[in-house]
Amino acid sequence: MRSMSTAERRARLGRRHRLAAAQRTDDVPEIARSLVVLHATDPATVFLSVAARSVRAAPAAVERALYDDRTLLRMLAMRRTMFVAPVGLVPVLQASTATALAVKQRRTYSRFIERAGVVDDAAAFFADVEESAHRALLARGEATGAQLSADEPRLRTQVDPAPGKPYSRPTNITTWVLVTLGCEGRIVRGRPNGTWISSQYRWAPVEAWLPGGVPDIPPDAARAELVRQWLRAFGPAPAGDLKWWTGWTAGEVGKALALVDTAEVDLDGTTGLVLADDLEPVAPPEPWAALLPALDPTPMGWQARGWYLGDHGPALFDRNGNIGPSIWWDGRIVGGWAQRKDGEIALRLLEDVGAGARAAIEHEAARTAAWYGDVRAVPRFRTPLERELTA
Repeated sequence: MRSMSTAERRARLGRRHRLAAAQRTDDVPEIARSLVVLHATDPATVFLSVAARSVRAAPAAVERALYDDRTLLRMLAMRRTMFVAPVGLVPVLQASTATALAVKQRRTYSRFIERAGVVDDAAAFFADVEESAHRALLARGEATGAQLSADEPRLRTQVDPAPGKPYSRPTNITTWVLVTLGCEGRIVRGRPNGTWISSQYRWAPVEAWLPGGVPDIPPDAARAELVRQWLRAFGPAPAGDLKWWTGWTAGEVGKALALVDTAEVDLDGTTGLVLADDLEPVAPPEPWAALLPALDPTPMGWQARGWYLGDHGPALFDRNGNIGPSIWWDGRIVGGWAQRKDGEIALRLLEDVGAGARAAIEHEAARTAAWYGDVRAVPRFRTPLERELTA
């Protein structure tokens, strides 16, 4: 069994995630492909993840890829998380994950409606409203949820999802229906109503991105292809990291791995997996610095994080496992950062990295500040160090 050291894993990370200077690019879709997908629960993450890996790109380049060229697309997928995906990967994500997610979402929302006693047959009602909302969107071409609920008034149906609970409150079913249609691969979140940090999107038919709709792929083949892409970007890694990242069952992961030609490697006493044709050593890049945003796909790519996180988890993660803004030096996390109200990028190093590293980190902070411009953004999930730096 070949051994792959922590140093080699960090070298692969720097090169393949386009964080080392020589690997950076202004090709936004290529950045997304390098990471499989971009994490998009927080809209700002998509843009700031590109900023860290580009040379001269600006927010407009990301908007162009998303809304003009339409080479990227937003969708719910692994772990019921929002991602921005290259359009070529959408069929794989749809068949491997999103279609099954749509079934779960419809079942959950129908159960809420049934429990509320709104209609006699909640499942039939929900399915009928879905079809009507889809027809309304096709007629408009693009619309907000409010516009669609004007066309289909049943979208305004009020439901209390947890009756009797102090935290629950009635909500209309508009978002439930639209999210389910999105999981089915029938509609897409389009351009936001505000700036690039806004999460209020207009909706459009998926055909606006994929003219023939999402092509069908057998689920087993789709899962195998997603495993290949993840291993190419994040391998070597334990199978447990793959299970966590995909959100699949152990059986689904095992079945997918059986279709992929992999090799086992030793990761400092832990067994990891790598593609069988990816065993050659990777030369370390020149030392590099990066400021990665909250929920960036690199630190969120593995569940076992000690090899790049060290002991810094309590300062940089919230209680639900969401990472905040992080400072990287040469393949490992060495601190955190935050944007203050006046636009200043505040830095906090959690270990001594030397004068050269500090200068490189400060250079990245200046680049990050320039990317933000006049925009001010607070991470959706706030972490201890980020809160401290902005207090």
